[in-house]
Amino acid sequence: MEVTWWGHATCTIEDSGVRLLTDPLFARRLAHLRRRRGEVPPPGAAVADAVLISHLHSDHLHLPSLTRLAPGSLLVVPRGAVAAVPGLRMLRRVRGLRITEVVPGDTVRVGEVLVRAVPALHDGRRLPVGPHRVPALGYVVEGEARTYFAGDTGLFEAMAEEVGPVDVALLPVGGWGPYLGHHHLDAARAAHALALLTPCSAIPVHYGTYWPIGMDGVRPHEFHSPGDEFVRQAARLAPEVSVHRLGHGEHVRPEARR
Repeated sequence: MEVTWWGHATCTIEDSGVRLLTDPLFARRLAHLRRRRGEVPPPGAAVADAVLISHLHSDHLHLPSLTRLAPGSLLVVPRGAVAAVPGLRMLRRVRGLRITEVVPGDTVRVGEVLVRAVPALHDGRRLPVGPHRVPALGYVVEGEARTYFAGDTGLFEAMAEEVGPVDVALLPVGGWGPYLGHHHLDAARAAHALALLTPCSAIPVHYGTYWPIGMDGVRPHEFHSPGDEFVRQAARLAPEVSVHRLGHGEHVRPEARR
C-alpha cells in the first residue's frame, strides 16, 4: 500500500493493485489562489481506476482538472453533485466519465478494494451558491490497509464511530487562507482527531500549496507551519501514531496493522 501527496487535498492511494485519486487539483492558479509550493502534478498523476470527490468546493471538485482523466474513468461524488454542478453532466457526456453518487454508509467496489463513504463536518455546497442538501464526505478505502481520506472536515463527536477502525489517516491540517473556521481541521484539531481515530500511520494534507494572491505577508505561518505543527501536536496527543510529513510529489508506504 502506498500514498503519494501531490499537494492540497490531492493524493494517490495505491492498494491491492488499485489506484485511487482524491480531489484532483492540477492547476497553477484557481480564482484568487496561486500555487506557491510544489510543481503542478505531472500527467501520470491523473491516472486512476477511480477518483474520490469529497465535496463541491472548487478546490476539491475542479472541473478543468477532471478533463485530464482518461475517458470512462469512474468518479465517486456526494449525492446531488450532478444536479448542483452542471459541468459534471458535460464531462459525463463529452468525456464519458462514469459518475456514482453516494451518501454516508454507501460502498463502491473498485477492483480488489472497497470504498466506503463516511460523514464530514463541512459545508459541502458549490459556492458561492448551491443547495445545502449536498453533503461533504470522507472516504475509507479498504484493501490490504484501511485508509481514511477525510476530505475537508471539522471535529465531530461521532468521528471515530462513523469512520471506524483505520490503519492510515490522511488528515487536513491547514487551508488556503489565513483563517480557518471550526468546520476545518487545523494542526491542533487534526492531532485531536488522530487521538480519536488511533490509526497506525498518518499523513498531513491540505496545507502549504495554495495561498491568496497578494496575501503573502498576511499570517504567513498559516501557510508554512501546519505540517510541522501537526507533527509536534501528534507526538504529544497520539505518540503511538507514525506521522509522515511528505513533500509535494513524495510517496510513502505507511505502516498498517494488517
